[in-house]
Amino acid sequence: MPSILIVDDEPGVRSSLAAVLRDEGYEVDAVDSGEACLERLARQAYDVVLLDIWLPGMDGLATLARMREREIDVQVVIISGHGNIESAVRAIKMGAFDFVEKPLSLEKTMLVVRNAFRQRRLEAENRALRAKVGARHVMVGESYAMTKLREQVAMAAPTNGRVLILGENGTGKELVARNVHQLSRRRTGPFVEVNCAAIPEELIESELFGHVRGAFTGAVSDRRGKFEAAHGGTIFLDEIADMSLKTQAKVLRVLQEQVTEAVGGSSRIAVDARVLAATNKDLPAEIRAGRFREDLYFRLNVVPILVPPLRERQEDIALLADHFMAMLAREYGRRAKTFEPDAIVALREYEWPGNVRELHNVVERLMIMVPGDRISSRELSFLDQGLSAGSGGAPEDVDTLVAATLHEARGRFEADYIRRALLEQQGNISRTADLLGIERSNLYRKMRGFGITPSRRSEDEPRER
Repeated sequence: MPSILIVDDEPGVRSSLAAVLRDEGYEVDAVDSGEACLERLARQAYDVVLLDIWLPGMDGLATLARMREREIDVQVVIISGHGNIESAVRAIKMGAFDFVEKPLSLEKTMLVVRNAFRQRRLEAENRALRAKVGARHVMVGESYAMTKLREQVAMAAPTNGRVLILGENGTGKELVARNVHQLSRRRTGPFVEVNCAAIPEELIESELFGHVRGAFTGAVSDRRGKFEAAHGGTIFLDEIADMSLKTQAKVLRVLQEQVTEAVGGSSRIAVDARVLAATNKDLPAEIRAGRFREDLYFRLNVVPILVPPLRERQEDIALLADHFMAMLAREYGRRAKTFEPDAIVALREYEWPGNVRELHNVVERLMIMVPGDRISSRELSFLDQGLSAGSGGAPEDVDTLVAATLHEARGRFEADYIRRALLEQQGNISRTADLLGIERSNLYRKMRGFGITPSRRSEDEPRER
């Protein structure tokens, strides 16, 4: 129930205001001095405080100042007597939400109180949203590799030096970039991300530098570029090695001169943006192959940070799995599932070619598909055939697959895929068909064609005649 503390030295005001607020469904307490107000707030949390300016001993402004010094989280509505508007305005500047004048208008008082509660709810939702966003950007792990990575980020972040983030796909390069920005002096500025691999070559210059109306077909209005949008903050150029040599030259010019020029425009726009770049490619090899400019590499590679693959930080896998499970449980509104010891072993034994991104996807799959509250290695059999007994043997080697015809290779893959799905669903045909997205009758036909015999039969499945 929403709670209110009334602070007024007039007994009549306290009793009448408390009665009205209780009728409106609020939980109400009342005290007669600033000292009593601070004592009560030290013992109990309230949503709103109605605080009179004129009080015996410590007045309302001094009481409000003490509340702010102690960082008491509450909305304060000032009760101001006639001629005290100037003091009420001072209270607003000190952080009070609003004020009402004596003699009190009950209608206006209730309106201000409702608005104060609405503001408090909005602030609480905002804090919760920031916490949720922050949880997504936390760097989880206690391994030596993660400790060194956090140290590198902490050293690089407070500077304006350009950072080149290197690592395999899915290791968390964007996460590192966001942490560099959040720990930098530019954290109050924008963080602008550009995926250079996802933007078509004919549009990337427009994305980065903007364009003027009529610059090309479809340019119906002026548009700001990403560099300009990142002014005062950070621009993150992800997959920088996928950028063409022509665009690389223009980016190099921006880094050298700190100005951009919109496509089709003639005016030069000054930009002040810290540049972070990332790639999963070997840039020296790309330079030797003539696909990346050496001068741009040296401009970007001021502070190199290498993000380790997940297979090199196995001690972090359980922490990451629990972190993702808790995060997804909040997102789906479900109870978090617990990993059994054998499931943790299975997770650590897997190679994780897709790194942290793959682990997140696996945990999300488990959150959705596992009916119980505990996850064992049996639910992880889809990760690798070698993780479960009776998996049907090791995969065929590459030479064997290359020697096969396309039709044979496709059939082998499909048969193996069905076997894994059946194993994961403990031989249940209905659930396997749902998982594969096909009709149960179609799955039966494929199994007969591949010579696959189900290990169990569900009650709802028809027996073959």
